[in-house]
Amino acid sequence: MRTGTGRRPVLLISTLLGSLALAACSGGPGSGAEAAGPETKISVSPAAAGKEAPLGSPIAVRAEGGKLTAVEVKDDKGQAVAGELAGDGTSWTSRGKVRPQASYTVRTSATSDKGKRSSATTTFTTQQAPKVNKLTNTPGNGETVGTGMPVSILFDHPVDKDKRAEVEKSLKVTTQPAVEGAWGWVKDWSGQDRIDWRPKSFWPAGTKVSVNGALAGLDSGAGGWFARDYAFSFNIGADRKAVIDVPGHTLTMYENGKPVGSVKGSAGSPQDPTRGGIHTVRSKNAAETMDSATIGHGNEWMLDSQWVTHLTASGTFLHSAPWNQSIGVVNNSHGCFGMTTADAKRVYDFLPIGSTVEVQGSASTKVTDVGNGLEVWQETWEQWQKRSALK
Repeated sequence: MRTGTGRRPVLLISTLLGSLALAACSGGPGSGAEAAGPETKISVSPAAAGKEAPLGSPIAVRAEGGKLTAVEVKDDKGQAVAGELAGDGTSWTSRGKVRPQASYTVRTSATSDKGKRSSATTTFTTQQAPKVNKLTNTPGNGETVGTGMPVSILFDHPVDKDKRAEVEKSLKVTTQPAVEGAWGWVKDWSGQDRIDWRPKSFWPAGTKVSVNGALAGLDSGAGGWFARDYAFSFNIGADRKAVIDVPGHTLTMYENGKPVGSVKGSAGSPQDPTRGGIHTVRSKNAAETMDSATIGHGNEWMLDSQWVTHLTASGTFLHSAPWNQSIGVVNNSHGCFGMTTADAKRVYDFLPIGSTVEVQGSASTKVTDVGNGLEVWQETWEQWQKRSALK
């Protein structure tokens, strides 16, 4: 018997549809009904529809009715934004906060509680900061400095006291080998806010130092917002320092703790004694004009000097003093340590920026403020630790 050619395919299709219907009604895992269920609902903050996103918060992704399987966030420069996926897979949070006037693209993949996979893309732009706070770091990136050099960060604008703890927590110093140290808030000689990191004791020679500041998106208060992160590194060079014996009119140079030479000089007079304590070489200048007006002596002198090594910001220097006929005999300067031109160059060449100069036997009773240069060694370790905002 022959069967009609148009009827058999119809019967097969009907049978197949019935079979699918039965499978769907069974409710087994991976069934078509589950795949057709609702997708995971994804929300992204601080994104706001049709508005610029407010500042001051991290990027947060939330999944409702499912779990996130992948989150990729990039800014308008193509830089990936790091973040952490929660253990239950329902949320993702960036490690830092959004930057001012920046655009972000958030791409997510998720699987619903019913097994349905989906993806979504969200793009948003953040508000512009009314004021941006920037910083200047010392030492500069890649520099090699002396064993007394602190990490010093100078802010363009003030950092409110109630914002300092968060700023401090966002700054990290990494050293090889490990070195104990701490941050301390300082008022710079210029009047600007500053934060310094000093080791408990002098750096070991050869230490490698890296500094990272995850500051982007942080509010510094009246001083404005930080718009980016910062990173720099430097190296600690040879262990060199100098000690000035004021009554003995002598500066002795030390390398690796051993004396390697000394020079004669004249420190400050009894009326203007050289500041005592441990100073840090903050800068050097091969030629400079000594202007009395800069240290409060009006127009008394204007003298050209060479091989000038700067200690305090207020004007305590090591320098040549060819006009002084009593070098090494009488302490008659206005607070500096003056030497012959040849000896000043010898000291200039020996001491790197960041090395220390200890002044002993001074009649000065003035306590040099930490912000008057890089004067972190004017305080004990216990005193220094109290400058931290993390208490």
